[in-house]
Amino acid sequence: MGLEHVVWNGTAPAVEPELRTRLAADGFDVYRWCDEPGAFYAPHSHERDERLWLLEGEMTFEVAGRSYRLGPGDRFELPAGTRHAATAGPQGATYLIGERRD
Repeated sequence: MGLEHVVWNGTAPAVEPELRTRLAADGFDVYRWCDEPGAFYAPHSHERDERLWLLEGEMTFEVAGRSYRLGPGDRFELPAGTRHAATAGPQGATYLIGERRD
């Protein structure tokens, strides 16, 4: 798994049950997370690969000096050990987090 920002290109909005099913089928444990407007996560990393799928709002990730702004339906792939920071947009953010099963 490599670092990747995948912009939603569907003609219909992303649907949570479908995204949950896709994450689980790809080997991820899935949970839903909501952040208040402007919530900030200081630089950190995770022990397992993560795949985040934005449902509502906006989230910006900072990785190695580069910014990735996610909108509804966008997906972000974070390989294990990737140091990153994140900030929720002005309306907050609701997203699914998939953590790779061991």
